[in-house]
Amino acid sequence: MGSSIDLYTAHFGLTARPFSLVPDPDFLFWSDTHARAFSMLEYGILTRAPITLITGEVGTGKTTLIHQLMNNHRSDVTIGLVANAHGDRGELLRWVLLALGQPVDHDAHYVDMFGQFQSYLVAEYAAGRRVVLIFDEAQNLTRDVLEELRMFTNINAGKDELLQLVIVGQPELRDIVLRPDLTQFAQRVAASFHLPEMGSDGVAEYIAHRLAVAGRTETIFDGGAITAIYEATRGIPRLINQLCDLALVYAFTMDRQEIDAAIVAQVLKDGVFFGGGFAAAPPSFRRTRATEAS
Repeated sequence: MGSSIDLYTAHFGLTARPFSLVPDPDFLFWSDTHARAFSMLEYGILTRAPITLITGEVGTGKTTLIHQLMNNHRSDVTIGLVANAHGDRGELLRWVLLALGQPVDHDAHYVDMFGQFQSYLVAEYAAGRRVVLIFDEAQNLTRDVLEELRMFTNINAGKDELLQLVIVGQPELRDIVLRPDLTQFAQRVAASFHLPEMGSDGVAEYIAHRLAVAGRTETIFDGGAITAIYEATRGIPRLINQLCDLALVYAFTMDRQEIDAAIVAQVLKDGVFFGGGFAAAPPSFRRTRATEAS
């Protein structure tokens, strides 16, 4: 497979795979929507918002925003990232302390860990730094854990809060936060943004950008192909990468220099594009799946 990839990059005059699924800052595409979402993140931190909420579908670039924030943060802010935290409140505190680079005794009880956490926040405050904890994939957190996070934001020194939270997750996270039993949590959300999928124009710009970074300024995907890609991926960058990469492989095997809607349709018909799941499959495949399910 490695030689095929080399051949297709040479075939199209590319210096690298433009649609690799491996994150690469050189290929970062900063859409207007991503810029607004990032501004909201910075706004939350600068205004000392207790909780900032960012949501979006899988693959829309939420993690990219997080890493950009961590790379660009100011010297007076300490940031810890907690991804896919699970367990009870004791396990949560372990995740938090580890994210902040603090050693945790394996046998430590909750009270001990909370005291360690509070002492750390006070020490950072005394050094002129604020602590921001980012929780990624937060739609998986339980109601009790979210309530525990809210309680964390009550830790203060006089009138100054010592901790800010950035809660990031899939769209259902908004529904979870708005539940009646999480009213107090929702009231602490001072900044929020929902990152939508890209529109068809955004998909065209995204594809052109990644091709240009990979050394290709002339078009490879025609208008019909871009429309088909948009419809199959719903404008989600991760899915666009998967489908475009497969289309390039198909075009290479056909000795074609341009990708049209027919090539994209062939990729979908062959069922090799699993990234989109049920919604992105071709109609005939969806009908078959629906019949089997019934």
